[in-house]
Amino acid sequence: MRRILIIQGHPDASEPHLCHALAEAYAVGAASAGHRVERLDLGSIDFPLLRSQKEQEGGQVCEAIALAQSEIKAANHLVLVFPLWLGGMPALVKAFFEQVFRPGFAYAREGRPFKGALLKGRSLRIVITMGMPAWFYRLVYGAHSLKAMKVGIFGFVGFRPIRTSLIGNAAGRDAAGRERWIERMKSLGAAGV
Repeated sequence: MRRILIIQGHPDASEPHLCHALAEAYAVGAASAGHRVERLDLGSIDFPLLRSQKEQEGGQVCEAIALAQSEIKAANHLVLVFPLWLGGMPALVKAFFEQVFRPGFAYAREGRPFKGALLKGRSLRIVITMGMPAWFYRLVYGAHSLKAMKVGIFGFVGFRPIRTSLIGNAAGRDAAGRERWIERMKSLGAAGV
């Protein structure tokens, strides 16, 4: 049994989106297999933006971020779901990880680079929805933002393995295509990967 934290990163909490349905399907699959599931919906929590390196390294951690840190620390597998906006993660998602992955929590304050990852022992699945075909994002854009996330954010703090699910043509996805992805997320949830 795994302890799984699902971070739903679609910034719009006012109405359901494909990201919400995918996160829910993963949660249903995971719970049905006996995994313990916790959730964070970034569109529903409030936290300030960081504005300096000094603030990131030693500023006050608000209650919502402290709670998120404790959930991440307790989990052994994370699932991050978000839409691709302007070629990368939405600003809310980036701001969240800037707040959460602080020195002393996610990486050592001192020491040699790449030796201070404090979140080792956790795996990650990144689920990205996008308007373009997923093959186009990979081939033409080189999946640049995904590569940067895997190496510069999540790999840096110790997540391994990092798996991905890229869901293209999200806006125009027909009911059958959407249902296939929902079922795929349930299967991944049940497997805990």
